[in-house]
Amino acid sequence: MSSDGGKKQFWKRNVSKVPGSIQHVYGAQHPPLDPLLHTNLLKANSKPNSASVRAKKVTTFQEFESITSDAWDVGDDDDDLLAMATQNLNTDVVMETANKVIQIHSKLQEQKQQNKPMEISGEQLHDMEQADNSVENTVKSNNGPEFDSSTDLNHLETTLSVSPTSPTLSAAGIADQNSSDGPLMSEREMTRLEKFRQLLAGPNTDLEELRKLSWSGIPRQVRPITWKLLSGYLPANVERRESTLQRKRTEYFAFIEQYYDSRNDEHHQDTYRQIAIDIPRMTPESLILQPKVREIFERILFIWAIRHPASGYVQGINDLVTPFFVVFVFEYIEGEVENFDVSSLPDEVLQNIEADSFWCMSKLLDGIQDNYTFAQPGIQRKVKALQELVSRIDEQVHKHLHQAEVEYLQFAFRWMNNLLMRELPLRCTIRLWDTYQSEPEGFSHFHLYVCAAFLIRWRKELLEEKDFQGLMILLQNLPTMHWGNEEISILLAEAYRLKYAFADAPNHYKR
Repeated sequence: MSSDGGKKQFWKRNVSKVPGSIQHVYGAQHPPLDPLLHTNLLKANSKPNSASVRAKKVTTFQEFESITSDAWDVGDDDDDLLAMATQNLNTDVVMETANKVIQIHSKLQEQKQQNKPMEISGEQLHDMEQADNSVENTVKSNNGPEFDSSTDLNHLETTLSVSPTSPTLSAAGIADQNSSDGPLMSEREMTRLEKFRQLLAGPNTDLEELRKLSWSGIPRQVRPITWKLLSGYLPANVERRESTLQRKRTEYFAFIEQYYDSRNDEHHQDTYRQIAIDIPRMTPESLILQPKVREIFERILFIWAIRHPASGYVQGINDLVTPFFVVFVFEYIEGEVENFDVSSLPDEVLQNIEADSFWCMSKLLDGIQDNYTFAQPGIQRKVKALQELVSRIDEQVHKHLHQAEVEYLQFAFRWMNNLLMRELPLRCTIRLWDTYQSEPEGFSHFHLYVCAAFLIRWRKELLEEKDFQGLMILLQNLPTMHWGNEEISILLAEAYRLKYAFADAPNHYKR
């Protein structure tokens, strides 16, 4: 009876633990009342409507997210929005302005995909300025809230890097500004950053609260220290951290003195040779091919292999160093790591980054080492579990793959072996790992549900492919190059939904 009672209370007990749990917020199920319409509404509906309204069933997270997308933007601008809604704007002027903005944005996107600078003529800017001024005059004529259109236009010119002599735009610059790591931060991002700093400033960091806060992403400024705490590399007590760092870094370089010279010995030369072959194949090439970075990665991987003889070095482990290395370099630079000469950093800083990367990677691999032991049984089990899970959540996709004789092991082995690092851009991998380190067994257990959500994300494209060759080409070259935080957040939310639907319900696996 106690076990039955525990099952009945499962969802009730775990509601508070669900990140992003639904609350009553304006703009979703409870829109704010319009004070101008409220009186008329009461008159028109003096009698209460007793008819019951059946809630529409939301079948996918994407549908739910599209319905309530405005609910996630927390702000105090409801009054401003209501005031703006009462203005009788000139529809023709508004549409003309919107069309011009859409045209400029479309051109920007095309140029961005082609990696070419966007050219904006003086005539286009003049048209945009005229349209902007028209909207301003229309708003003012209706006694609406005033705004400085020249400021908006100047901001646009600054953003697009427009000059009279060379009206060009760097697509990469726009991408940097729109990313969470860019120099411009929204009010919401600044609020999140302040929450992290307050939590990390205490004498003893509450790791449980840190995990909850990190699930939805970690700001770049505090990501290095947060990753070190969540991985278990650093203690929660602030006073012990410096001594722990010093001890662990000294210990790592003692390993190098003890073992690294043996890399050319008969017993170890094959391991070292394979590491040297695999590193140049990694991404991003602009970072990995730097001689200094290559030396660091060779030492990290060789020392780990020597100290873990049960598995030794296995292809795929090399990719797991990169996110830690890049995040820890962020602590010392302002721009992007891919375009940075790592050798320009002081030797002491590089040594600290190398040691920290080694220990954090070791902590990660401790939880998934059976992925890399003989015959890689951990990966075999995860691929089998993925197959069973997909057959339950989307039988049509599962049957389509089976009819085309596509085996899950043929595409999902790499997903498990490299933790989707070969399928996603590095920026997306780093964001994904924010959540993995916040989840219990994130790299082992939760990763399974991320892979299932990732596969179903491409169901339309998969069902359009009719043969083995087309399916395999798609699965090995999924178009994620332009993915960002938004796509990863949706993927993680769907994975979380799958986890809570299936993780504690093993009968769901049965057919």
